[in-house]
Amino acid sequence: MTEKRTAIESLNIGLPRKEIFQDREIFTGICKRPVSGPIGLGKTGFEGDGVGDLKHHGGFDKAVCVYSMDHYPFWEKLLGIRLPAAAFGENLSLSNLLEEEVCIGDIFDLGTAIIQVSQPRQPCSTLAARYGKTDFIKLVIDSGRTGFYCRVLQEGIVERESPFTLREQDSRGITIAFANHIYHHDRTNCEGLRRVLDVPALSESWRHSFHELIKKCE
Repeated sequence: MTEKRTAIESLNIGLPRKEIFQDREIFTGICKRPVSGPIGLGKTGFEGDGVGDLKHHGGFDKAVCVYSMDHYPFWEKLLGIRLPAAAFGENLSLSNLLEEEVCIGDIFDLGTAIIQVSQPRQPCSTLAARYGKTDFIKLVIDSGRTGFYCRVLQEGIVERESPFTLREQDSRGITIAFANHIYHHDRTNCEGLRRVLDVPALSESWRHSFHELIKKCE
């Protein structure tokens, strides 16, 4: 049997600019473009990349946005369109790595850089505006096809052909799918909330949200 190998299908960057979505002007970095590299990856992200909404995107815990291109056919059928590159504003469009398979705290080699999974990606209103569906946030959450964010443990250089290789799997086994389920659909599951909070690599923003939720259990 051939071993499944995760691959970078597209490496994407873009600085924030004004975009017109459904007659609405938004300052955003969601419309990224594929590049071949080499590109430097620092603690807050790739060179030549940026976000428009610094309150909800970017920073050390959200330096790299990752999304699976295996989800693209699902969304193309639902939306009735051919999706553009970096359709979800992701930096890395990967194949063969799903939310059920990757855990918060997992560490990956990315080119000469090292990154660590920090939290699920939360869909935003800009994504909904881009595709003209007011219910798109709910659709993404309910589907579980959210993608995830990573922090940078070691800065380095990344190319489109760079391997994306698991270096260390977090022993707690809290998948992106599990964290999504607890946060969005099972918020009174105190044991589940504690299991997610027990992961040291969990981002500060999600840690704060889970602390607020667990107060209701006590």
